[in-house]
Amino acid sequence: MEINQYTGQAVVDFLFVSLNKQFDDTFKLYKPLYTKVGTVVPSKSRTEIYNWMGNIEKMREWLGERVINNLKRYQWTIDNKDWEDTIEVERNDVEDDMLGMIGNDAKNLGYAAASHPDELIFDLMLGGFANLCFDGTPFFNDSHPLGPNGLLQSNLGHGALNEANYAAARAQMMSLVDEAGRPLNLVPDLLITGPALEGMARSILMPGLTAATTRDWVGTAEYLVVPMLSTNPNAWYLIDTKRPMKPFIYQTRKPLQFVQMNKPTDYPVFMNKKFIFGCDCRDNAGYGLWPLCYGSDGTA
Repeated sequence: MEINQYTGQAVVDFLFVSLNKQFDDTFKLYKPLYTKVGTVVPSKSRTEIYNWMGNIEKMREWLGERVINNLKRYQWTIDNKDWEDTIEVERNDVEDDMLGMIGNDAKNLGYAAASHPDELIFDLMLGGFANLCFDGTPFFNDSHPLGPNGLLQSNLGHGALNEANYAAARAQMMSLVDEAGRPLNLVPDLLITGPALEGMARSILMPGLTAATTRDWVGTAEYLVVPMLSTNPNAWYLIDTKRPMKPFIYQTRKPLQFVQMNKPTDYPVFMNKKFIFGCDCRDNAGYGLWPLCYGSDGTA
């Protein structure tokens, strides 16, 4: 397909419409995982401030006047960041009809864009044993200051994934209390692992599997295997997903957009015979409510 005065810019424009569609189709095929553990929060500024952190509210019987709870609140900010992925296409490749290769580039770009929120959220999960959350301690920590009279509570474990440690983690989460000493009524319903622990997760939770287990915990949670967690193969996580807020926050400022430079007067086309196409967005992710997520590094 020679680009000349007879074919002109219309052909190139049509090519990029096709690339946009291939990008879009691949983007829509991807099944994101982050929505299971992250709350999506639209953003309207450079930075969002979350000053409700630390509260998991509960009702009480109304006797006399209302009781205004003076619970400890934390201020937590998440700054939006710019993200992009860009590909160049040789003009000669277009002229030589290498459109299949170029189309695959667009599809790969669509996959990378669709998986971007998952990358943000599960990077937070991996880093939760060191990264600080709203109360100034690591997200997974045995000294979170939540409870009556300065009680310190834990969402951290070190045991390898097995039935006994799964049961202990469930009990630990379900025993957490608020600042008045009342149970938070958490019930974990999702077990998350990397690929290395998939077999153990299945043996604990799935019915009808022959394994050296007591089968006491079948059906107490679903399990989710996340390949992005493979860099810490021994770690595993328990989450209560039924609350309005999730343990992680995905904050979106500007939705993803597909852009291109394909005019003869565009600098890379004029100077280097290269068409450019890519995508960009503006967003970020951060830690939410730590009581909703238990993490074990699996080191014990």
